[in-house]
Amino acid sequence: MVLQPEQLMPLNQSTGVRSKPFLKWAGGKGRLLPELIARLPKSFAGYHEPHVGSGALFFELASRGVLSQVYLSDSNPSLIDTYVAVRDQVEDVIAILKKHQKKHDQDYYYLVRALDPSRLPLAGRAARVIYLNRTCYNGLYRENKSGQFNVPFGRYENPTICDGANLRNVSRALSEVDIARRGYVSVIDWAKPGDFVYFDPPYHPLSATSSFTAYDRNGFTADDQRGLHDVFAELARRSVSVMLSNSDTPLIRELYAGFNIDRVYASRSINSKGNRRGKIAELIVCSH
Repeated sequence: MVLQPEQLMPLNQSTGVRSKPFLKWAGGKGRLLPELIARLPKSFAGYHEPHVGSGALFFELASRGVLSQVYLSDSNPSLIDTYVAVRDQVEDVIAILKKHQKKHDQDYYYLVRALDPSRLPLAGRAARVIYLNRTCYNGLYRENKSGQFNVPFGRYENPTICDGANLRNVSRALSEVDIARRGYVSVIDWAKPGDFVYFDPPYHPLSATSSFTAYDRNGFTADDQRGLHDVFAELARRSVSVMLSNSDTPLIRELYAGFNIDRVYASRSINSKGNRRGKIAELIVCSH
């Protein structure tokens, strides 16, 4: 199926299953969706999201019933395991989350955080990620150099730990989706002319003290940003429509100077100091 502009109907007119991101994700694109939707290519066949994160754009388009071939990927194995489990074993994930919900308190949080994921079945690993994500400080996903989740307990009065209805909708939205642990470079092997690729990488830091790229132990460096540019440019050369979101920094503007760059503003809440959160400038780069 090829998306045409008239097919991008409002949600209240759509026949798609309404699903929404089931993970909080620093830099998630929920607040930026209108800007992203406005910059979609006029038509596309396959949809690729190599830094899937919370998958906000995917879930929005899936809810509108306009996607056919979809490829979601990320280099973070815990994240990909979670997506696969929700797709293939959603009832098992829900059952374990309900147990976490009943036992939830600060001591229990640290017990779950200390568990070795490699000793858990797939559904158990996924439920652990979702539980920690919904109850940790500021909804962060962060790993130390050893690959261990290390975000402290978040003080929420009544966190939503198990949203069974949405998880089932998410499972249906993911039912025909190719989900795999892959680095962003591999999208070159998968995307075909006429497809659409959306890159939402860890953002280039605005300053030396504002960096947050610790979604997994490897981080995302300036050299990674340069490598991503090379992949973006190669896809565009192959007649693949490409869109990227990133921070508004001299490096990103320099790298993508040959493409369409728009400055937009989005609310962000990753800063540990509440009075420093708010709308900041970001860039959306398009090849089309």
